[in-house]
Amino acid sequence: MTLRITAATATAATAVLAATALLGLAPQAVAAPVPQPRAATAETRAAAAQAATAPDTLATLSRFFAREGKVSLTAAQPRIEGEAIPVSYLSPEFVAGKAGAPVARLEFLASKAVSSDGQQAVLWTARTEAGWQVVNIATGDDEFRYAQLGAAKLPGGTVFREPQTDAWYVAGDSRVLPLDEDAVRAVGAGGTSLGAYRARVAEAYGDKLPGSAYAKGGGAGGFAASPEPDATRTTTVTAMAAAAGALALGGAGALTLRRRRVTAEA
Repeated sequence: MTLRITAATATAATAVLAATALLGLAPQAVAAPVPQPRAATAETRAAAAQAATAPDTLATLSRFFAREGKVSLTAAQPRIEGEAIPVSYLSPEFVAGKAGAPVARLEFLASKAVSSDGQQAVLWTARTEAGWQVVNIATGDDEFRYAQLGAAKLPGGTVFREPQTDAWYVAGDSRVLPLDEDAVRAVGAGGTSLGAYRARVAEAYGDKLPGSAYAKGGGAGGFAASPEPDATRTTTVTAMAAAAGALALGGAGALTLRRRRVTAEA
């Protein structure tokens, strides 16, 4: 797989990021997003793993881990550990109150990358017009940590992120439970009912959904802009498709985001 800026990759990045307003960037004129699968299957996990372990991906990871001089380019020797996992975000259909809509929808599959010096990063892979491709690299292991926290707190539940507030939750048994500090502030340490959570997000984002006046006016995917950065975690990504307001593995200028590490007590 060649990691170059293509229309297909830009489309995938738009599908993964623009609709969730991760950066609060206004969408531009781009092709329609490629729909992601409703669930991670053995086939999609295998495809994501193949994209994550491709030679060009590993070469890009070497540059990523060496970017601050913590390890040399040749000594980085990145490797992919374990299987790719599904990562879900708050569903616009749920916010809109669509009958039967799940609270979250699959956004991408995450693969854990580790450098020879112990640095960790997460590769985001998504389905594009050209097949499964890596569309982002983020430092740390948030996606895996919250998946583990959610499984421990509510076995069989759906772990998901509300990107507008950078909050992580687990939902199941008609309850929504917090997994980090942001979520605790939103729903309390004991969580809330699924209905009460939907009422909250409907009030917050119901007038900002795709197709709304907010979205038509240039809002990012119809959702509110992301919050101010938090210094407790830095996520570094490289701009790949600036015209689409999206992110991925190009060699262009770096953007910096921050995501919280603090987790709620079980």
